[in-house]
Amino acid sequence: MNVSEQLIDTLVANGVRRIYGLVGDSLNPVVDAVRCNDDIEWVHVHHESSAAFAAGAESLMTGELAVCAGSCGPGNLNLLQGVYDAHRNGAKLLVLASHIPSEQIGTNFFQETHPEQLFAECSGYCEMVNSPAQGAKILHNAIQSTVAGAGASVLVLPGDIAESKAADSPVLQSAITATRPAGVPSDDEVQALAHAINEATTVTIFAGAGASRAETLQLAEKIQAPVGHALGGKEHIQYDNPFDVGMSGLLGYGGCQDALDDADLTIMIGTDFPYESFLPHDNVAQIDAKPENIGRRTTVRYPVAGDSAEVIRRLLPLVDAKDSEFLHKQLKNHARELEKVVEAYTTGVENHTPIHPEFAARELDKLAADDAVFTSDTGMNNVWAARYITPNGRRRVLGSWRHGTMSNALPHAIGASCTDRTRQVISLSGDGGLAMLMGELLTVRRHNLPVVIVVFNNSSLGMVKLEMLAAGDPDFQTDHEPVNYANIAEGCGIRGVRIEDPKRLKEQLADALSTNGPVLVDIVTDPNAMSMPPEIDFEQLRGFAKASARTVMSGGVGEMIQLAKSNLRNIPRP
Repeated sequence: MNVSEQLIDTLVANGVRRIYGLVGDSLNPVVDAVRCNDDIEWVHVHHESSAAFAAGAESLMTGELAVCAGSCGPGNLNLLQGVYDAHRNGAKLLVLASHIPSEQIGTNFFQETHPEQLFAECSGYCEMVNSPAQGAKILHNAIQSTVAGAGASVLVLPGDIAESKAADSPVLQSAITATRPAGVPSDDEVQALAHAINEATTVTIFAGAGASRAETLQLAEKIQAPVGHALGGKEHIQYDNPFDVGMSGLLGYGGCQDALDDADLTIMIGTDFPYESFLPHDNVAQIDAKPENIGRRTTVRYPVAGDSAEVIRRLLPLVDAKDSEFLHKQLKNHARELEKVVEAYTTGVENHTPIHPEFAARELDKLAADDAVFTSDTGMNNVWAARYITPNGRRRVLGSWRHGTMSNALPHAIGASCTDRTRQVISLSGDGGLAMLMGELLTVRRHNLPVVIVVFNNSSLGMVKLEMLAAGDPDFQTDHEPVNYANIAEGCGIRGVRIEDPKRLKEQLADALSTNGPVLVDIVTDPNAMSMPPEIDFEQLRGFAKASARTVMSGGVGEMIQLAKSNLRNIPRP
């Protein structure tokens, strides 16, 4: 057995069933070990960054270890973008970065780089294999580190060592544990927060991906607090939430910002929301399992380090019940805000060409499966995903929420579809994002993945245009000549559907979603859909100031208005 065969056997023993990557050069011994093992497959992508995106998405879908690989020099350099994304998203990712022959390291050899330095910032563990015996030890460390939640792990493997005879290592027989002990909070910190809640007349909760849903809603019910969320918390917190007041941030909607601004006390739970201009600064508490997150976005008077569920369980007996006046006021405001923007984007849209992207996103949300997986590119697609994809506890929405890179949607969809080919996977791409990694259409076809690739085709980099306008600059180099992506898909062997007539949108979307196999849906959309409301002047918009940024991209909000209206039914009539 050589080192590569030992590596693959170890991955299989730890549940890995596929490796995403591009074959070649120093990576060939690893690829050959995959060829000889019937329990693992090689998913051939067309750019290494896509391999890391796809593996990261697989891990986020399954909660398990996923693996990507790149050859020496340029190959593993291309991995970087996707590894940054997976690392910041908390994926359990092992990166196999092959390297030049070990005796040539430090000689400025052909394709020489220093991967152990290049990957250091986007990994929790990064080491180079110097010998078969040492390599076996650090392989265990790399797997254990990422599975335990420390971020991506990188194993730098010189090609000559990869084909050397393996050394027996007892550590490779160690069981891997994914269990993370619940962070037990300090009694003093819990007591201080309880006192602050009891002293405050009004409280708003702002929840992220780290907020435990059940306990967060229990706390909201007892203290009658409206619950807003960051984009990362949307799929966990929003659905069936009687306290929901929408989302804050550049993509925000509804009454969340007012609820934050109006409260005596804001409690941030499990969120590292980065845009400080949207956050209160006067009286803020923060609960987070990662103490390093606390207080770095705004002034926090009441920090509580610990698992959010455990913190809230200890907090509940200590806080007094509050009346519902503030909550009811914010729920009414939230419904009013949603109704105001819904009307603007649902009247006469069936006759508007180019097609309103809001209209297309709303209809896609209605037609998609109840357990569909959506992947979203960064840019205006984030707006449509944030406002139109209706979470229900079964759907998933994946995106580059923290790294914010373009072109992630299609490779994320590849990873999600490889995980479960029976589940509907829909990628939401802009034409700019799709064009950047368009070669992955060939990956979808090669592996016959039943992905629905939806392209909002406005022949523009819409978000970049908006950023330029917000900065007071005329938009430049953001528009280009129209491209028929349905025709490109057909050339790749994928069914292409071109939608230009809004009257046929529902019919064509429904037909595309019923396709047995991959399909690309090319929707020609209005490039001016992100134009700001007339009552917002330029000075308000400039610099994405908090007061205007939350309305500059105000658009329809799909089925969320139904949740807001249903929550109003619980408010007693005067």
